[in-house]
Amino acid sequence: MTAPVGRLSTAGASGTPHVIPVCFALDWDGTSAAIYIALDQKPKRAALTRLRRVRNILENPQVALVVDHYDSDWTQLWYILLTGAAELLEDGAREAEERREAVRLLRQKYPQYLEMDIDGNPVIRITPHRATAWSYTPEQG
Repeated sequence: MTAPVGRLSTAGASGTPHVIPVCFALDWDGTSAAIYIALDQKPKRAALTRLRRVRNILENPQVALVVDHYDSDWTQLWYILLTGAAELLEDGAREAEERREAVRLLRQKYPQYLEMDIDGNPVIRITPHRATAWSYTPEQG
């Protein structure tokens, strides 16, 4: 998926929604998919593991990610909504190789990450359970 940004929706135990724009990379092998979101070095108000999105995922792993394209020519509109389970990939030995691959994919998509020291940072992995997509079709016009 080459779209530059998605919107990640999380909710903690209280159910209060929290939606933020995120950079993401898709890893698709033809049978299964994972979406990766780095906790990067851009200025944050809290430590990486205290960010609301992280706290919410730890309380309630059910998330949604919307990726869309808007254009003044409405015949070019589309979106995809992915819902699934998220988890935080940290320093565990089981997660180290997957986190390295996630960082590689994110750096391949976003050259800005080449300049950031994100190798040791946690990464959010979303395992999609459902995808809903829409795009303009001539019958709608």
